[in-house]
Amino acid sequence: MEAMMKQSEYLRYDAVALADLIRRGEVSSREVCEAAIERATRVNGRLNAICYPQFSAALDQPHPDSATFSGVPLLLKDLAQEQEGHPCTYGSRGLRNHIAPKNSEYVRRALDGGLVILGRTATPEFGLKAVTESRLWGATRNPWDTRLTPGGSSGGSGAAVAAGIVPMAGANDGGGSIRIPAAYNGVFGLKPSRGRISSGPYQGEAWTGASTDHVVSRTVRDSAAMLDVLSGAASGDPFVIPPPAEPFASLMEKTPGPLRVGVFTSSPYHTEVDPHCVEAVEETARVLENLGHHVEYARPDFDGMALARCYLGLYFGEVATLMEKARSELGAKDEDFELDTRLLGMLGQTMPLPEYVSRRQQWNEFARALGAYFSRFDLYLCPTTGQLPAKIGELDTPAHLQFAARLMLTLKAGKLVHKTGQVDQMALESLARTPFTQLANLTGTPAMSVPVHWTARGLPVGVQFGGAHGSEGTLLQLAAQLEEARPWFAQYERLEQIDG
Repeated sequence: MEAMMKQSEYLRYDAVALADLIRRGEVSSREVCEAAIERATRVNGRLNAICYPQFSAALDQPHPDSATFSGVPLLLKDLAQEQEGHPCTYGSRGLRNHIAPKNSEYVRRALDGGLVILGRTATPEFGLKAVTESRLWGATRNPWDTRLTPGGSSGGSGAAVAAGIVPMAGANDGGGSIRIPAAYNGVFGLKPSRGRISSGPYQGEAWTGASTDHVVSRTVRDSAAMLDVLSGAASGDPFVIPPPAEPFASLMEKTPGPLRVGVFTSSPYHTEVDPHCVEAVEETARVLENLGHHVEYARPDFDGMALARCYLGLYFGEVATLMEKARSELGAKDEDFELDTRLLGMLGQTMPLPEYVSRRQQWNEFARALGAYFSRFDLYLCPTTGQLPAKIGELDTPAHLQFAARLMLTLKAGKLVHKTGQVDQMALESLARTPFTQLANLTGTPAMSVPVHWTARGLPVGVQFGGAHGSEGTLLQLAAQLEEARPWFAQYERLEQIDG
């Protein structure tokens, strides 16, 4: 089908539609893959979204004919989504020689779902930042304004989907890494409930349950159908979530009925929130009321700074452990890691074990507070991010680098810093631009970013909805309602402006 070889035609279809075209024989999987490669060749030089292309292999990759997404191209994130025989670097020079010995459960299910692996997308080192800039891969750029970041840590995936290289791409979220890039790139991103998607076989619970995999996509139905492909426990997983009454792809087509939605716009860390982010929430609240939902301003009652400290404590432990694994298994040296990463690793090594356990136990307080909130409301609505995208390189300020260096010297001198204001300063500095996403991670609850608002400059601004554990069906139903009421797919007609 010659029309499918035109970029304007390829950009018109989401993954569900492409799979349907292939299934009906109107176009071949190879033609779709060639269109994706052509698109990648045209725009990736400006965006740096794909860090490890597998174009030639993708053209000849076999796939099951009757699967949900048979023949549809997919990009994997270069973090945790291991593909047998291929590198998975976690965005780090310390892991550049890591070759996956076997497929992760995520990749196995994606392949069983008929998806064709086109390559891997860039991520910041260890997925630790809300920008996608690493010494290993360089900076990834936002398709809507290449001076800006696409967010992180799934920034390569967000940029690739927004730019039309693939209709959806692999992502994971340990503190907002699906939702932040979704907000900054104008795509849809759902972080599922803890345990909904298996982290096997390499982990039982990623980041002790704070992180989970899924995708970013241009349409809600692609995310819903992919959740059906990926969901379910694997042998040896720590627990099993009851499946939905029917597939998510079917469930999302039903109306959610009138919902009680609690709304808040103030940062839990008392940091500044950009007026555009507030405006996006207020505009969405009006849309919800017009759709028949009850909207009331109310925020969950929890200690925001305590959550920030607990979240940063998770960073300390996870980074120290991963660095040690890279040293022992791959021969990595300290100089292979970035300054911030080394600082986090040192903080992990010096944190007293009882304090780490105490912070992990405190996650329960946030879960109980959110549970009380959901006794009054079905969902919450808030900004996805507190600020619009930063400029490339903007966050690596001399002041930040000096602070990190001073703190490292303090740690090397054997001084304890975990109960000082220095760690609180670090927490606020790290999370101030994205203060709304960590709550869902520490509580294991589902949350999504929906691209319903755009600034006068043409930048997308996502809003976040969160629900109780296991409520992905309700979130997807509401997202589908909003997609119909305020369709964002039309914005992608502007994609030709980024062609190189």
